[in-house]
Amino acid sequence: MKVRKKDFFNQIELSLSAISINESLARSLVGTAVSVLDPTVEELADLRCAVSEAVTNAIVHGYKNGSDAKKGSDAPLVYISVRLYTDRSVRVEIHDRGVGIADVKKAREPLFTTDETGERSGMGFAVMEAFTDELRVYSREGRGTRVVLFKRFKEENVLAE
Repeated sequence: MKVRKKDFFNQIELSLSAISINESLARSLVGTAVSVLDPTVEELADLRCAVSEAVTNAIVHGYKNGSDAKKGSDAPLVYISVRLYTDRSVRVEIHDRGVGIADVKKAREPLFTTDETGERSGMGFAVMEAFTDELRVYSREGRGTRVVLFKRFKEENVLAE
């Protein structure tokens, strides 16, 4: 999916403390931002799920479980940007300045996880990929990770059969 920079008509940028309570806030804010594109309930749910996974990964893996991190002005941040395009597509970027990923290709394999507690399934990237049209992941150890989600909504006024 190639979208030219000049084709976007609106954008929002925000940063949230990397604490687990903000996973649902990020999902809601992105959902509200894309609502002007009038997605179907299913399209919106798919995107919200992918965003939730990306933000959760940033908190849990990027900052090694942000729920234990400092709160308030000392808390690390998760950065989110949303761009809306004239062709009814959206680009959502979630990034952290955390530990980064040593091997992105390996990390994208289903069931791969660095979690030693057994609480994580290793399906985060697979879920993001399943609910978006395109997923890009960029990372540098010690510098953080950037996840870019692309989703194109169906044409307006398409009637269900």
